[in-house]
Amino acid sequence: MRSIPFRIIVLFLILFWSVSGRSFGQSKAEYLTNDGTWCWFSDPRALVVGDNIITGWVKSDGTIEAVKLNTADGKVETSELYFLLEADDHNNPAFTTTASGKVMVMYTRHCRKDLFINHLRNINDDFNFSGAQMIHPFSDEELEKFPSATMTYANPFRLKDENNRIYCFGRWTGYKPNMMWSDDEGKTWSKSKVFITNYPFDPDNRPYVKYFSDGKSKIHVVFTDGHPRDEPTNCVYYTYYEKGAFYKAGGEKICTMEELPFEPKDASVVYASKPEQGRAWIADIGQDEHNNPVILYTRSPEEKNHEYWYARYTKKGWKEYKICDSGKWFPQTPEGKREPEPHYFGGMSIHPGNADVVYLSRQINGVFEIERWETKSSGESWKTKTITENSEYDNVRPYIPRGLSADAKEIVLWMVTQKYIHYTNFKTSIKYYIGG
Repeated sequence: MRSIPFRIIVLFLILFWSVSGRSFGQSKAEYLTNDGTWCWFSDPRALVVGDNIITGWVKSDGTIEAVKLNTADGKVETSELYFLLEADDHNNPAFTTTASGKVMVMYTRHCRKDLFINHLRNINDDFNFSGAQMIHPFSDEELEKFPSATMTYANPFRLKDENNRIYCFGRWTGYKPNMMWSDDEGKTWSKSKVFITNYPFDPDNRPYVKYFSDGKSKIHVVFTDGHPRDEPTNCVYYTYYEKGAFYKAGGEKICTMEELPFEPKDASVVYASKPEQGRAWIADIGQDEHNNPVILYTRSPEEKNHEYWYARYTKKGWKEYKICDSGKWFPQTPEGKREPEPHYFGGMSIHPGNADVVYLSRQINGVFEIERWETKSSGESWKTKTITENSEYDNVRPYIPRGLSADAKEIVLWMVTQKYIHYTNFKTSIKYYIGG
């Protein structure tokens, strides 16, 4: 019998490997789900837990779903958190871990009075969260004063240096930034507390807020005057919480917890909006190697072009640099209709372990694409890498999982919008990319 040449065997094996399965972790975008959506004001919406990424979304029928992606072998497991809750992208789940190793997930319905919590006892066992626990954090005094008080968004963070207390932030009483906390891993909670508001109190004013925590003692907070659709000049402010008080970026104390709330003008001003420069909105916040805040936000001198900006706090104050123009809004405006959300931009996300790295979505040839941008000059100049190109559908709202270290292989998740007319009218997917 004639022997088969070695090179033919090698070619056969290469062909077999290419068609029989992929090597997980190679630089290629993959679908995590064909039915999922999220907003960008409930975070962390993806979290590194051991060798896994825990994330979740709202399905098109309103079901809230969590997913575990094993970064070692690519295995994907799903767990239903709440069946048919509400088809609204504001309701995406946000995750944290407890001191005993549980994964805790929190989410709300858009402008309703309840907040939901599910627990996963052991990440290495079956991926099945507990049934939803419902929380009503409003005091009788608040409900008497604000009978229409509702809850939107959940942002949970655990601080190790406060005996593992878990804080949760959201837009609750009077549409203002609120906070509450739990000292027993989410079983019971304090009553909610407004921590930022203008005086006199205006229940129609809605500041938008993003948070980031070092997981030890500090929670960074960036916020705006309100929605850029409603505020003629929409500025960007910063504060941080640590050890029972709020502070400006330079460390000057604003107030203690007992003295809350404080006004936006009491915080550090990152960007003072002027009509010719455009009203702002916020995209993400992180911290550099010195635990100083790094902020991503937009300026919109016109609604058909949102500028992406990078702000970093230094000993000399805030340093701000424009990254790029991102194009117009991404919702698909029906013909003959006026777009109700012209400030919905493609999205940006800071690497939680390396603030020099940003993943962003910008419009290229009429379609939003994902790119990786990296700076070695604190934002003055950038090097770019294409993640998606020549796409059929828009790729928006990228997010780098919190807890990802600087030396780990990078992973970014984002939303693909086959249809996005409105935050309650969508057909979207979630993809991910591992590479860097």
